[in-house]
Amino acid sequence: MNPTLIQVLAAVLFALAVIHTFSTKFFERLAHTRPRHAGLWHLLGEVEVVFGFWAMVLMVCMFALVGKQETTTYLDTRNYTEPLFVFAIMVIAGTRAILQFAGRLVRAVASFTPLPRGMALYFLILALVPLLGSFITEPAAMTLAALMLRDTLFAQPISRQLKYVTIGVLFVNISIGGTLTPFAAPPVLMVAATWNWDLWFMISNFGWKAAIAVLVNAGCAMLLFRKQLGHMAAQPAGQAAAGPWTVTVVHLLFLFGVVLFAHHPAVFMGLFLFFMGYATAYARHQDRLILREGLLVAFFLAGLVVLGGLQQWWLQPVLMGMDATAVFYGAVALTAITDNAALTYLGSLVQGLSGDFKVALVAGAVTGGGLTVIANAPNPAGVAILRGKFEDQTIHPLGLLLAALPPTLVAVLAFRVL
Repeated sequence: MNPTLIQVLAAVLFALAVIHTFSTKFFERLAHTRPRHAGLWHLLGEVEVVFGFWAMVLMVCMFALVGKQETTTYLDTRNYTEPLFVFAIMVIAGTRAILQFAGRLVRAVASFTPLPRGMALYFLILALVPLLGSFITEPAAMTLAALMLRDTLFAQPISRQLKYVTIGVLFVNISIGGTLTPFAAPPVLMVAATWNWDLWFMISNFGWKAAIAVLVNAGCAMLLFRKQLGHMAAQPAGQAAAGPWTVTVVHLLFLFGVVLFAHHPAVFMGLFLFFMGYATAYARHQDRLILREGLLVAFFLAGLVVLGGLQQWWLQPVLMGMDATAVFYGAVALTAITDNAALTYLGSLVQGLSGDFKVALVAGAVTGGGLTVIANAPNPAGVAILRGKFEDQTIHPLGLLLAALPPTLVAVLAFRVL
């Protein structure tokens, strides 16, 4: 390896950004002890701001070291489709019509289960919705599940343990639940076309194993906290009356249109702008659109794209120096400190990899996708929606890591033993 000065600088800043994500509580304390600059400390305490902030530092350094032309060329050659898509899908999936439709669907399925209503709803939000992510994409599934949990489970005071176990299981299940198809999970999408992975390949090599792990994780969490789930059976307080079915249909069409053209930002952003016009025209059928949350998540992911684009010089040799077994566990660990889609993308650039190596790389990447906020693209969306329900309005990274370890272990067993 002969990295350039810029590559070394980018690696250092990337490491600082990772450390920063685990240190947001420190900045929140500064906001209270140093009120003169409380706004700045609150800003740096927002986990969604972290990678965007350090990406800005990298750009300032690049302008100073290599000049405007090379810096702007680097920025122009990054692919920002994923941040734009997550923003658009979050806003549309978070509307009243889509949430009420999803809620009715989950409650209808719950009525056929032999479980108490609260337990059934909890189980289905953590199992059915993540598996639906294989068809409506993982960011949409994360948005729906997080908003439904916010309005049901988190609507009343619950234990700190339940909060963290729930979000740990949710993040892991979303990450592995999108592997039934080749287009819904970002780390799968990065390699599916290059490696010719079709629907049957995904189901036979990933999907059924992931489904078992999702059901086990959701079922264990449900049984562990069954005494605290009774209030989920009640209708959410202050819920608006259901709108006309035509409004729901229009919202679903916009949602599926954005999903269908997820790889074509000119198309799905055009649809999103049309949706904004429709939502404004029929504002009486809308709650507050989650534009702020969506923009923060997009900012986070765009920063990850900018910083992550200069990490190939050390990531690729690390991955390529492993066999199939080692790469699985290596990908699980590396995913915790970098986006899992970045790992699989690097693998797709290498020629002559064995089939076992390819499967192990992707399986490890999705398995570790719930360990940290940065591990999987939809995770910042869940954090943005649910963090207000946690103490100090912060989901502590260490708490998330510890809560996600048991469901991650279940996913490891599913992919390596079954």
